Amino acid sequence: MMHGNALEDAAPVSETCKKRIRLRNGRETFPASIDYTRNVSRNAACASPIAAGLLGIPKFQLFHFPVSKFLCLSVFLVYFTSCLVYYLFCRRSIRQEQEKINLKGSESLNCMASSQEQETQGSSTSVDQPPLWDFVTKLDKLPGSGGCWKFKCNLCSETRQGSYSRVRAHLLGIKGTRISICKKATTTDKLNMTRLEDEYEKKKTESQAKEVQLPCEAGVGFKKRKGISTPIERAFGVEIRDQLDQEIARMFYTGGLPFNLARNPHYVRAFQFAANNKIDGYVPPGYNKLRTTLLQKEKDNVHKLLEPLRLTWKEKGVTIVSDGWSDPTRTPLINFMATSGNGPLFLKAVNCFGEVKDRFFIAELMKEVINEIGHENVVQIITDNAANCKAAGEIIESQFPHIYWTPCVVHTLNLALKNICSPRNVETNELTYEQCRWIKEVHEEAFAIKNFIMNHNMRLSIFTKFTPLRLLSVADTRFASIIVMLKRLKLIKRGLQAMVISEEWSSYRLDDTEKANSVKEYILNDDWWDKVTYILSFTGPIYEMIRACDTDKPCLHLVYEMWDSMIEKVKIEIYKKEKRPASQISCFYDIVHRILVARWAKNNTPLHCLAHSLHPRYYSDAWLMEDSTRCAPHRDGEISQERMKCFRRLFPNDDEYGRVLDEYAMFSMKSGPFEDLTSISKMATMEPKNWWVNFGAQTPFLQTLAFRLLGQPSSSSCAERNWSTYAFIHSLKRNKLTTSRAQDLVYIHNNLRLLSRTPKDDVKMWDVGGDAFDSMEDVGFLEFADLSLDEPDFENELIIDN
Repeated sequence: MMHGNALEDAAPVSETCKKRIRLRNGRETFPASIDYTRNVSRNAACASPIAAGLLGIPKFQLFHFPVSKFLCLSVFLVYFTSCLVYYLFCRRSIRQEQEKINLKGSESLNCMASSQEQETQGSSTSVDQPPLWDFVTKLDKLPGSGGCWKFKCNLCSETRQGSYSRVRAHLLGIKGTRISICKKATTTDKLNMTRLEDEYEKKKTESQAKEVQLPCEAGVGFKKRKGISTPIERAFGVEIRDQLDQEIARMFYTGGLPFNLARNPHYVRAFQFAANNKIDGYVPPGYNKLRTTLLQKEKDNVHKLLEPLRLTWKEKGVTIVSDGWSDPTRTPLINFMATSGNGPLFLKAVNCFGEVKDRFFIAELMKEVINEIGHENVVQIITDNAANCKAAGEIIESQFPHIYWTPCVVHTLNLALKNICSPRNVETNELTYEQCRWIKEVHEEAFAIKNFIMNHNMRLSIFTKFTPLRLLSVADTRFASIIVMLKRLKLIKRGLQAMVISEEWSSYRLDDTEKANSVKEYILNDDWWDKVTYILSFTGPIYEMIRACDTDKPCLHLVYEMWDSMIEKVKIEIYKKEKRPASQISCFYDIVHRILVARWAKNNTPLHCLAHSLHPRYYSDAWLMEDSTRCAPHRDGEISQERMKCFRRLFPNDDEYGRVLDEYAMFSMKSGPFEDLTSISKMATMEPKNWWVNFGAQTPFLQTLAFRLLGQPSSSSCAERNWSTYAFIHSLKRNKLTTSRAQDLVYIHNNLRLLSRTPKDDVKMWDVGGDAFDSMEDVGFLEFADLSLDEPDFENELIIDN
């Protein structure tokens, strides 16, 4: 038996529901909030003290006269049956009322959804998009945020923003999602929205592709043994490992993933980490998490890891490199990279859609990057030779006198090659065209040979039987495109000759007999091949200089001497071919020399001369004695004049200017702190920056300049090669990537490559071709670089050998 308050303790009620009602006999009270079933049981218990005791209701006396047990039991059964019938009747009435309410709520929500579909143009149907979008009004698409919208709730009229998950959390009252809960959504509304959500998920599940068995599940390619697997196989998980291999392989096959992905070390580490840690129930990150949360975390992590490298810029200096490109959606981009002796660091790519890329616009972009890095850390800005870039560089030099604009050396050399190998037939260029048009004719004939073979599958099939190498289709926008084409033809010379004299070539019914005969004539003509060899020989020094400068290695201090040596080597090759003594005049060499000198005059800056003057090797007796025509930088009039300009510009203070002149005098004359025999003997052999570290402490101004100039590049090739990474990530198949997300992916990809690089290992096979990608012996990666910020033809692609 329970006391009078025991029932209240067993079933506590709220403060608002503690109103008590009194029974008719006035003996006991109970909470009004006790449910219907307990009330029925209590009423039934009133009919019998025995039943009251069984049901735990306090004992009380209903009758003052003795009653037989049989009569009490009969009365109790009759009364309990009537109460049970009444209870079932009430339950039925309540269910009918609830169905009416749900029907009205569903009609109101459907009307709301239909009005929303009429108001929002271009919205998808309920089958195509999640259903709860129908209960909000989409206002504006958030830029660069995937499926995020600014929306207005149709129930509470509040304006919020976010993806569908936040819409769902707002309407259904899900907490912990950093969005307010809709206060106007009733329980009925939430029940109906949950029902629509469940139906949508069910339809989505049913519409998924049917699962296809793996080879191990279908028993393909395996010999079934009798019975189950052996204990050893079970211990080592042979079957489970095999099934996992097949799951991974199917991911590659169905996703069209390149097999080179298997060489990615992060791919291997991911599965090894999961296997070693035995993460039960782990689900890989989904589509949205990969492109939002995880992407931002990785970008922040890479930015943090690059901080030690940025701190070195104060002492070593940094070069800003810029170039332009158009992505697959034809959006013009200008990228900026910061490079020093540690390698190129990708900064950002600016979307220039709808902008006029004049000198003021480009100069403003350069100024923003300079301020982000710190103008005191910047040594120079390198771009191509376009007129707008040159004008923008002049604006920067006027605002930051200690920063130089330097044209790309590789771009300058490529333009010189084009002037020589593809002269224009115009009135002002008559002499050059007369002397050099034979080179253009040879190139056109080589191009005709390539097209004749490549443009027909049968001829190409015959060609592949005689040589393992493939013909390169090099776009005109590539560096040294003419030389690359002729180099490949010379490499496959024997295969081409064997092809055109073979029975298979002769028996094949040619479509164009006249063109086939001309191709055969060129290939078998020794004079034609002699011309090809001659072109490659005298352009070889130019091409080698392009290769030397088209790297991320510091070479600013080497450019001046490389130009002089390159011109002299070109002269030697031309005079050797013409069999002329050095004293005679060669008209052809005069034209070539004039073109090279004109290009050098446009490319040379005072910074090249100053960097050349700070290289200890050019003061050593060993270097000077290699050629009698050489002289030390302090004895060269042109270099000395440009060096003095640099000193005055970099040291506007008269005291500092006087001190740096005194320091240079001691360095060039090997006096004072530089008269030590060890420092003099190490000038020719020690790496220049190391030499200044060991012997330049007593000349602080000159030592500081040496640290900053001897570690800088001379070309914008790193920015141009970065477009290969961009094209790999933002391709025609992934053209829906937003510009900002593509920039984040390139930032991570490029800078992770920089962080993972070791001093003696610059090849990453899992990267886009690797840093030292080499498709044909001595061609290198020149063919990956575009030329100009305003180059119109960006869509010519290169056939790359694998």
